[in-house]
Amino acid sequence: MIVVALTTSVAGCAGFLPLDAPDAAATKTNAALITSPSVPLPYALMPINPDVLRATNSITDDTGAAFSKLSGGNYRDVTIGVGDILTVTVYEAQAGGLFIPREAGVRPGNFVDIPRQQVDQSGNINIPYAGSIKVAGLTPRAVSNIIRDRLKDRAIDPQAVVAVAEQRGNQVSVLGEVNTPQRFPIDPGGISLMSAIARGGGPKSPPYEIKITLKRNGRIYDEMMSSVIHHPQEDVLLAPGDTVFLTRVPRVYMVFGATPSPGSIGGTNNRRFTFENDDMSLAEALAKSGGLDGTRTDSKSIYVYRSEPKQLLENVGIDVSRFPTRTAPSVYAFDMSKPDGMFQADNFKMRDHDVISVAESPSTEFIKLMTTLNSATTNASNIGSTIFNTR
Repeated sequence: MIVVALTTSVAGCAGFLPLDAPDAAATKTNAALITSPSVPLPYALMPINPDVLRATNSITDDTGAAFSKLSGGNYRDVTIGVGDILTVTVYEAQAGGLFIPREAGVRPGNFVDIPRQQVDQSGNINIPYAGSIKVAGLTPRAVSNIIRDRLKDRAIDPQAVVAVAEQRGNQVSVLGEVNTPQRFPIDPGGISLMSAIARGGGPKSPPYEIKITLKRNGRIYDEMMSSVIHHPQEDVLLAPGDTVFLTRVPRVYMVFGATPSPGSIGGTNNRRFTFENDDMSLAEALAKSGGLDGTRTDSKSIYVYRSEPKQLLENVGIDVSRFPTRTAPSVYAFDMSKPDGMFQADNFKMRDHDVISVAESPSTEFIKLMTTLNSATTNASNIGSTIFNTR
C-alpha cells in the first residue's frame, strides 16, 4: 500500500485535476497530421571578448543616417506654392502711363495694387496686360522681374513688388505623439526637423521611445529621435510638403532562465522589460530584471540572443557559409563569475527585442528531483501512517 501511495503521489491524479489548456498528450492524440520536426537552426555562439564586444557595439551605435542622406531639403528661399495668396503692386515712373492717369490729382501715388490672387492648380496667376504667369516654384523677386519685363514696353519704367500674403502651399505637417499637432508654413530661412517638432509642442514621451517618420515625395524614412539628438547631421532641413509623424515605440528586451520569479521584483509580473535610457547595458538589463538567482544560476553561462549582419561575424573570424540570409542568428556568451565578465556586461549595449537567457547550474536539476522525491515520499509516508493507524 505504501508503494501504491508513493506511485499515486508522484504521478498525480491524471484525468482528475483541472487543466487550463490541452496537455501535450491530448494535442498529439487529436492531431490529424504530425509533420516532421524542422532541422536545427544554425547559429553562431560567440564567447564575449574585446574584439567581439567592439564589433557588436559598432552595429548598435550605427544610426543608419536615414535623414542625413535626404536631398532637396535645403529650403533657404521662400518659393511660391500652389494655393498661396499673393499681393502684387505695380509702380510707374510718372503719370500718363499704363496704370497712372495723366490728370493730376485724380489719385495719389504712382502705383496700383492688383487684387489679391490665389495661385491656381497650374501654378499660375493673371496680371493685367501681362497675362498668365507661371509663379509656382519661383521666389517673389523672380516673379517681380517677370512682371516688369512683360510691362516694360507698355508702362513707363514699370517696377513690381510681389509678396506672399498667406502661405498655403509651402507647408509641413507635424503629427502623432506631439503635444500640439499642426500644419504650418516653412520660414523664409527654412526650418529643421527638430525645430518643426518643437513648434508642434515637442514629443509626449522620452526621446529614446520616439520614432520619427519623415514622409517626402511618397517615400518613408524612419529614425529614433534620440539618434537625431546625438547626431546633428540628422537634423535636416524640411522641404515643402513634408510630413513628420512621431510614434511611441518602447524598446523592450526579454529575460528567461535562472532569474527571480516574475512578480517578485517590484511587482512586475512578466519577463518583458522596457529600456530606461538611450544606451542600456546588459548589466543594467539584468539588474532591472532582478539580477541572478544565487541558488540556481550558472554565472558562467549568461547568453544574449539576436540576429547580426554576416559582415560582423566575418570581421571576428567566423565562417558564415552556413547562413543563407544576410543576417545570422547569434548568441553572445558571458562569464560573469569573473570580474572581467562584469565589466564586459556593463559595456555590452542592448538592442530592441534582445533575449537574455540565464542558464541554470547543473546541480539545479538534481536539487529539483530530490525536492520532488522528498515531497512524494513524505506524502506516501503520511498516507501509510494514516492507513495503519485506522486498522
